[in-house]
Amino acid sequence: GAGIMAHRYGARAMWIWCMVVASASPRAYAQRIGDERIVLQTTYGDIVLGLYPDVAPETTAHVLEAFELGLYTSNHFFRVDRGFVAQVAACSNGRRLKMNDEQKAVSEKTVRGEMSDLKHRRGTLSMARFDDPNSATSSFSILLGNAPHLDGKYAVFGEMISGDEALRAMELVETQKEGIFVKPKERIEILATYVVHPKNTGGASSAPAALVSSDGREGGTQCARELDECKARADSLAKEIHNIRSARLPGN
Repeated sequence: GAGIMAHRYGARAMWIWCMVVASASPRAYAQRIGDERIVLQTTYGDIVLGLYPDVAPETTAHVLEAFELGLYTSNHFFRVDRGFVAQVAACSNGRRLKMNDEQKAVSEKTVRGEMSDLKHRRGTLSMARFDDPNSATSSFSILLGNAPHLDGKYAVFGEMISGDEALRAMELVETQKEGIFVKPKERIEILATYVVHPKNTGGASSAPAALVSSDGREGGTQCARELDECKARADSLAKEIHNIRSARLPGN
């Protein structure tokens, strides 16, 4: 009846809206993202990162190894400067948990500055360093806005895939100025981390999971992944609306 038609119309309208949003979803660059996904579970929600192995191979390999070893677990965002950066502390002094010898060795390793022509925009991952351009260890920033004065001076090595809600919540935390840093008055901790690796579906030429959409299409882009998520949310919302209508208007 009318309820079913409204349900179908609402679901299709929501799906079309999601297609528009997903296709317009801002990505920092048309840069290839590596297959792995790094997940940070923070006190303000999950943040998912993707890396640029073609742009900064040494940096991405180092950061990935650190995450694989659990180095960032119990670390924290020591700096949250609204509209500028949310910076993760160096693992050597930002963790609460004690490091084993392997973790300590990786945390103290330095990587050369792999500067490129990629711009610093919201969602960009940028490697922190001291004055020496080749002094990066494990501290990095997620950009909270455009920062052209950092372009070419700090290594861009990836981007945030999802988690903007968590970043926006962090930006609302009360802060205080300490020297050149704007720091949150509360500890914004990285409670846990894990790395999601690509999975093969069969043969040696199978596409990695990160490049396969939920309906099996190979070569899916970031836009396709976001569209799949939107479609799933739209279907769920449409079902919820239908259930509410059925409960309140049983004749429909």
